[in-house]
Amino acid sequence: MTKYIIVSGGVISGIGKGVIASSTGTLLKSLGLRVTAIKIDPYLNIDAGLMSPLDHGEVFVLSDGGEVDLDLGNYERFLDVELSRINNITTGKIYSEVIEKERKGDYLGKTVQVVPHITDAIQNWVERVATMPVDDSGEQPDVCIIELGGTVGDIESAPFVEAMRQFQFRVGHDNFCLIHVSLVPVVGSVGEQKTKPTQMSIRDLRGAGLSPDLIACRSSKPLDESVASKISMFCHVAPEQVLAVHDVASVYHVPMLMRDSGVVEFFRRRLNLDQVVIPESRRLAGEAVWSKWTELAANQERLFETSTIAVVGKYTSLHDSYISVVKALEHASLAVKRKLQIKWIEATDLEPEALKTDPIKFHESWQNLCSADGILVPGGFGNRGIEGMVLAAKWARENKVPYLGICLGMQIAVMEFARNVCGIENAHSAEFFPDCENPVVVYMPEISKTHMGGTMRLGVRPTLFQPGSEDSRVRKLYDNKTSIDERYRHRYEVNPDRVPEMESQGLRFVAKDDTGDRMEIVELADHPYFVGCQFHPEYLTRPLKPCPTFLGLLKATTGEKL
Repeated sequence: MTKYIIVSGGVISGIGKGVIASSTGTLLKSLGLRVTAIKIDPYLNIDAGLMSPLDHGEVFVLSDGGEVDLDLGNYERFLDVELSRINNITTGKIYSEVIEKERKGDYLGKTVQVVPHITDAIQNWVERVATMPVDDSGEQPDVCIIELGGTVGDIESAPFVEAMRQFQFRVGHDNFCLIHVSLVPVVGSVGEQKTKPTQMSIRDLRGAGLSPDLIACRSSKPLDESVASKISMFCHVAPEQVLAVHDVASVYHVPMLMRDSGVVEFFRRRLNLDQVVIPESRRLAGEAVWSKWTELAANQERLFETSTIAVVGKYTSLHDSYISVVKALEHASLAVKRKLQIKWIEATDLEPEALKTDPIKFHESWQNLCSADGILVPGGFGNRGIEGMVLAAKWARENKVPYLGICLGMQIAVMEFARNVCGIENAHSAEFFPDCENPVVVYMPEISKTHMGGTMRLGVRPTLFQPGSEDSRVRKLYDNKTSIDERYRHRYEVNPDRVPEMESQGLRFVAKDDTGDRMEIVELADHPYFVGCQFHPEYLTRPLKPCPTFLGLLKATTGEKL
C-alpha cells in the first residue's frame, strides 16, 4: 500500500511548502524508498502554460510536454525522478474531467456536485498517479508526497482540502500523514516570535477536518524553545511534532535540518515504514545519495572564489521566473568549485532609451554587464527588451565574454550575428515583426496560429550533432555523443534559408533536429564560449549532475579551455 504525505500551508502563500515537500522526499529516498510527488494548484487554468512568469513564476516543462508549476521542477531536481503532466492537478483539469463525464452521460440521472463528484475525481486522480513509476526501475513508488497549493482557508482550495479529509479514511491512518507549514513572524524591535498566526492556521485546518501530524514552523531565525512549547500546547500536538525550519544558507541544507530534528524517525513510527520491504541494493544507493548530498551542502560553504553571471532577461523583477536557470547555474558553479554571484539585468535598461528615462539605471546595468565573468540570456516571449538583449550578445561576442543563450537567447545571438557580422540589414524575428524584410527567426509551420495553450513545440526531442562537429565545444561537454535528448518550449525557429550565409561567416550550427532542417545548437568557433541552444537545458539540471551547457559557461568564466 502506498504511503501518502500531504503538505499544506497556512498564514501566507509562498511559505516554502515546495521545499519542505522536496526535502521530505529526499529524506525518504535516502532510506531507499521510491518516492513520487503531486502538486495540487487550485487555480482554474488547465495548466501553467499561459501564465505570466511575473504572476506565477517560471513555467516548468516536463518530458511529456506538460507545462506545469515550478514546484514540479523542485521535485525532479531533489528526487532525481521524471514526472508527467498528470502529476500537476489543477481545478481546471478536475472540473474539465467531471464536466466531460457529465456530458457523456456517466452521471446519468444524478445531480453533479462538488461533493461527492469533484472530491471523488480528486481522490481517484491522486491514487492513479501515485502508482505510476517515476524512475528507470519501472516499479510502483512506496511514498507519494502531495503538495496542496494555496493557503488553507482559501475558497479555491476548499474542494481539495475536503477531498484530502475524505482520503485519509480511504487509505487508512497508517498510510496518511499531514505536514502543515506555517509562518512564525518576528515582530517588533526586540525580535519576538509570534505564534498566533500558526494557532489560527491550525484552527482553520482542524475546522476543515484535518489534523496535522507535523507543524513545520517557518521563521527567519531558529525557533525559541518556549515558542515551540507554546505551539505544541495551543495546537494540541506533542513537542516532537513541532518542526522548526528557519532560514538556512541554501535549500540543500533543509533536508539536513529536518533530519537533525528527528523527522525520519517520526515518519518511521507514524507510517510504519519498517514494514516496507526495501532491497539491500536500494538501501545502499539511498545512503550513497545522502552522503553525496551532505558533501554538496558542506562544499557550498567552503567556496571562496566567485564567478559573476549577468542574467539579461525580461522578468528579472521576480527571480522565481528563472528559478530553473538559477538552479542550473548553482549546480554548475558547485561543480567548478566557485561561489555564484548573479547580476540581474532588465534588458530594457540596456537600451538607448533608458539613458533618457533612467540614466542611473542605464549606467548601473551596463556596469553590471561589463564587469560580469559570463552573460546568460534566458527564454522569453514578446518584443519588450529585445534590443537590450541584442546589445548584451554583441558585447559578449566582441569582448570574448562567455555567453549562453537559451531558446530566445539563441535567437538573439543569431539576430546579432546576422546584423553585425553578416551585414543583413534589419535582421529580426518574425515573432516581433511579422512583416520583417529579413527574418532570421521564423514561425514554425506546424504550430497553430489560432490556439495558444499547449500548442508550442513542447517536451523531450532528439537533438543530433552534425557530421564535422567533432571538435565542437558543446559536443565535448556532452561526452562526444552523437545525439542528446533535451526539453523544448518554443514557437519560432532559426530561418534555415539564412543558415548558409551565417555559417560562411563563422557561426556554426553544430546540432539539428532529426529532420536536419531545424537548428538546435549554435556556437562561435573563435570565442572562448559563445553558445546558443534552442532547447531548455535547465529543465534537466540536478544538484549532483549539472547541465553540460551551463557547466561549459561556468568553466569558461574560470578561464578553463574547452
